[in-house]
Amino acid sequence: MSEVNPTDTTAAQAPPPAASGVAPAFHTPRPDGAPVPAAAADAAHPARQRAPGQFRPRLRYRARLGSVFAVICLLATLVGVVVLAVLLVDILRDGASRVNGRFLSGIPSRLTERAGVAPALAGSAWILALTALVGFPLGVGTALWLEEYAPDNRFRRFVETNISNLAGVPSIVYGILGLAVFVRALSLGRSVLSAALTLTLLVLPVIIIAAQEAIKAVPNSIRLGAYALGATRWEAIRHQVLPLALPGILTGTILAISRAVGEAAPVIMVGALGFIAFVPNSPGDAYTVIPFQIYSWVSRPQAEWKELAAAASLVLLALLLTMNAAAIYLRNRFSRRY
Repeated sequence: MSEVNPTDTTAAQAPPPAASGVAPAFHTPRPDGAPVPAAAADAAHPARQRAPGQFRPRLRYRARLGSVFAVICLLATLVGVVVLAVLLVDILRDGASRVNGRFLSGIPSRLTERAGVAPALAGSAWILALTALVGFPLGVGTALWLEEYAPDNRFRRFVETNISNLAGVPSIVYGILGLAVFVRALSLGRSVLSAALTLTLLVLPVIIIAAQEAIKAVPNSIRLGAYALGATRWEAIRHQVLPLALPGILTGTILAISRAVGEAAPVIMVGALGFIAFVPNSPGDAYTVIPFQIYSWVSRPQAEWKELAAAASLVLLALLLTMNAAAIYLRNRFSRRY
């Protein structure tokens, strides 16, 4: 039996042998004799240390690439802004002198100095009001059913897929549908009501999608807290979910209806007239709208009609900007309240 020399500290300081197939966890003893972890030893090894400037060329390349991408995005933004600015300057130069009280209150005439936009403005206002009155409850109700009540099954996914597809259908298709269903099948005639229902079909998918996204943004903890206090599902939706989602719902609805106001193809298919000498007073009256009135005037060869078309374009832009400003105001107001 061999004896161990008590003065020999090499055997005492050496780490225990590793198990078969496992690398030792310690090596490179410190000056005081304690073993150093392998990871720390590898990090301190001169061959594994990287020079401070080794990554600088790559970082400079990435910064340069980011700057180029930012310039491309800026140019893409300026394309739309410049085109809009040129359009605004052009119609302001041609039609600003024509916008006055007589133009806003007058009816279309064969004489350019007497022509006005009152019937078209009233028709657009009628269609705008009826479209909002029908489309808002239908869109919000559909979104609530899909998000709060409908089970996650194949039928729900089928409905959501078709709603998303309908949002991309060309507007002229809705005009053909309105002509077949509302004008002929339901015998509503070529009236304000037929045009409003047709445009409701046009904007309904957009309202539903906007309302769904606003409802999804409400945290689920709000619903759970309401249930914990004894509220029913409808009470939780009515008093908690809808008030929090209302800013997004109103914004999406107003922007969707703003799109409907500027559409000309569907209302032409449903029966908008180019010349109306009276202001519509009921949903069953004949009508015209500002986009069709602009088209009617700009198609004439004389320069005076082009000026009237530019003036009507300014009225339409003012209407759209007013609706967009209302959407921003309602969103900010309800956001501060809730």
